[in-house]
Amino acid sequence: MTRPQARPGQRLRTRWTRLRRQGLDSDRPAIAFLVLLTIGLTIGGVVAPNVFPQAALLLPIVLASLWLGPRTLPWFVGFCLVAVIVLIVSMPSINTVTVVRVVITFAIALLIMVTSFRRMKLGVAGPRGESMFVDLRDRIANQGAIPSLPQEWHVESATRSAGGTSFGGDFIVASRATDGSTLDLVVVDVSGKGIDAGTRSLLLSGAFGGLSSAVAPDRFLPDANQYLLRQEWEEGFATAIHLHLSLRTGDFELRKAGHPPAVWLHAGSGRWSILDSDGPVLGLIPDATFEVVRGRLLPDDALVMYTDGLVETVSRDIGSGIDKLAGRGQLLFPTGYQKAARKLIDQLASSNDDGALVLVHRRFPDLTP
Repeated sequence: MTRPQARPGQRLRTRWTRLRRQGLDSDRPAIAFLVLLTIGLTIGGVVAPNVFPQAALLLPIVLASLWLGPRTLPWFVGFCLVAVIVLIVSMPSINTVTVVRVVITFAIALLIMVTSFRRMKLGVAGPRGESMFVDLRDRIANQGAIPSLPQEWHVESATRSAGGTSFGGDFIVASRATDGSTLDLVVVDVSGKGIDAGTRSLLLSGAFGGLSSAVAPDRFLPDANQYLLRQEWEEGFATAIHLHLSLRTGDFELRKAGHPPAVWLHAGSGRWSILDSDGPVLGLIPDATFEVVRGRLLPDDALVMYTDGLVETVSRDIGSGIDKLAGRGQLLFPTGYQKAARKLIDQLASSNDDGALVLVHRRFPDLTP
């Protein structure tokens, strides 16, 4: 069977896309521009030293630190320093100001070269490495994105990292069954906080996201525990709470591993109850078992899962924190639960610890024809 010939316009677009990708993945365009810029500044410094001082060569050096890879950057910095020496040799006289400028230029160049040697382990330039971390951060957020649900169900989630960083040790995993009948929600608190726990949460969020949709509800926490034990981390433990919810009936199964208990807000009585169960912290005990708590969410009931950063502080024990969280949740009954997760985490989360919260609300069914 002969392969159909591409149209001329399509061939041009394909060739342009290939060239554009090669340009983005290569240092050649940036090197060409920076070399021309350095040569131009050097010639300008020789012809008009008062207009183009030696410090002007810091411009291509700084741009190179942003654009070039760690293997190419040291060579270009050396080229710029040679250009600085050429400017010094071409000067009729050297004064104290000139010496200070040259020393500062060499010091900044040396600092950039040392930084490039440290980046060589990663193999990418600064902005590219930062974009990788941003992509990983977004993937963590996507793991906790709530899937589309029936009109009867309203689920919100919110996270907050210690110190306001983009990476933290608390994260959320959400997945819906392929037939749409059940929803699995997991709230995880990795040991540590902020950036220190960010690398472990990057790995665990992907692993737990795969487990939640691949294993039976009663196997999620045991398998997650075995996964953490295999990592053999020095601080390789985490707490978690797992909700398996039927979207058709409201029946749920709740299991936790060393995690604060969930809070059940009952619409009928206007009261709240704590759903507590036994289960050890993940990553410490082999062949651990986890107790299950079962129940059914009735119309207008709500269930809140959270991490200890919302209920435990230096000046407040976890029991008082849970009471405060439940009280704030009860105040939301009259106004509904729109943006309730963000409101609760902003009101209760400590600035010195990570925080994560998930709120599940079963609405009254729509009775309109």
